[in-house]
Amino acid sequence: MSQTTSAPPTAGAAPAPTTGPSTTPHAGTERPGPSEVRGGSRVVILGGGPGGYEGALVAAQLGARVTLIERHGPGGSAVLTDVVPSKTLIATAEWLTVTDSAHELGIRSDEVPESGIGDLYADLGVVNARVRELAARQSDDIRGRLVREGVEIVDGTGALGGVLSAGGTRRVTATLADGTVRELEAEMVLVATGATPRVLPTAEPDGERILTWAQMYALDELPEHLVVVGSGVTGAEFASAYNSLGARVTLVSSRHRVLPGEDADAAGLIEDVFRRRGMTVLSRSRAAAVRRVGDGVEVELTDGRVVEGSHCLVAVGGVPATDGIGLEEAGVERTGSGHVVVDRVSRTRAFRVYAAGDCTGVLPLASVAAMQGRIAMWHALGDAVQPLDLSIVSANIFTAPEIATIGATAEDCASGSVDGAISMLPLARNPRAKMLGIADGFVKMISDRATGTVLGGVVVAPRASELILPITLAVTHRLTVDQVANAFTIYPSLSGSITEAARTLHVAGSES
Repeated sequence: MSQTTSAPPTAGAAPAPTTGPSTTPHAGTERPGPSEVRGGSRVVILGGGPGGYEGALVAAQLGARVTLIERHGPGGSAVLTDVVPSKTLIATAEWLTVTDSAHELGIRSDEVPESGIGDLYADLGVVNARVRELAARQSDDIRGRLVREGVEIVDGTGALGGVLSAGGTRRVTATLADGTVRELEAEMVLVATGATPRVLPTAEPDGERILTWAQMYALDELPEHLVVVGSGVTGAEFASAYNSLGARVTLVSSRHRVLPGEDADAAGLIEDVFRRRGMTVLSRSRAAAVRRVGDGVEVELTDGRVVEGSHCLVAVGGVPATDGIGLEEAGVERTGSGHVVVDRVSRTRAFRVYAAGDCTGVLPLASVAAMQGRIAMWHALGDAVQPLDLSIVSANIFTAPEIATIGATAEDCASGSVDGAISMLPLARNPRAKMLGIADGFVKMISDRATGTVLGGVVVAPRASELILPITLAVTHRLTVDQVANAFTIYPSLSGSITEAARTLHVAGSES
């Protein structure tokens, strides 16, 4: 699951309600009382990603006997092949982008004095070895935490049974790596099986030249020419990273611009940066097929053009890992795309079966998966719970610069669904940005035109993932622009642009 993750679900993704008060429970899944489930309730969790392990920790805290079934290792794909590895790779690439302004800042190299510190380069074998080692360490840390909290970890693949006992329990089978089958009995089940990279029949990955995002960390040498098919979050992040690492990159985008689901100003800026750094962006171009040709690849486009490269990353989304685990037999409803249908407290339509994370299609972010898992167990075990509210979820795209977003969008204002006022300030006028040599980026804030309440925002900047927090707090706690503006910020600081944007949205005569 990716903080790489991607845009909210389109038609075909799980149509779970995500705003407003809690709705009527699903038939047969009324909320149990604490006396009914606590004191050693048996909880079985399928999948050890953020939704699974966070749910396991909550269930253990509430006194349940928890068994977590995971075939790859605690943390799941988010830790081992997705979020943690990709962001570790990007951290190295980000370090190299800092050198972009070295010459302007007066930093010189004896070897190449006219180009700043251009003699630095990334050793991809070392980089990816570190990526894999850090992911494994993170998985081990999660395993240790789960074990300390009393969670039993079963290394295998889980499947639901379709028959309920007279007491409302159901059988869950765990198939171990050696083929051994173990049967478990559970009062509560949490399905958190995640998603896998989508594979196109005309672009079968071979793990060497044609790759999914999960296979990128086996590369020992920097691709001479990486062709990235797909300009969503994953494609844009990898294209940005490999461009910064020094590879020649061609990005194939089927839409009119990269990151089509994101703020238009932010996406336009990122595409401009990509092109300025030497990346080839093929807009309105769709890949028809990817072929291995000797030591390279050919990417055939639907208009007949062929793009030759040394490697191709196919980043065209993910598919929920929900087949073959007994969901139909258990009465769990799925959409046509295979996503598990859940409500805002993570319930499925099957008795005492919950689901969390990318397998639900609600919003493919690690933070959302973790919250879904916590909410599921709070609700299942009778604790206080607030239904999931996607309007206060912040998200980040780890390109260079990063794009962070929260709440209402400029598109909401343009469509009339939000009566919002917008302030947008370029970072180039911020004194701290000037000192750091930051030329690309902006802060955008959206407020209610009548009351001044902060409704949303966008930050495009290095480490935008950190800078979005003040706006997230404002949206979450319904602060007004005057309240944000009256907070002291350090001078000089990048966060000063946030309070400045708030000041420009002051509603005359309003009271803080």
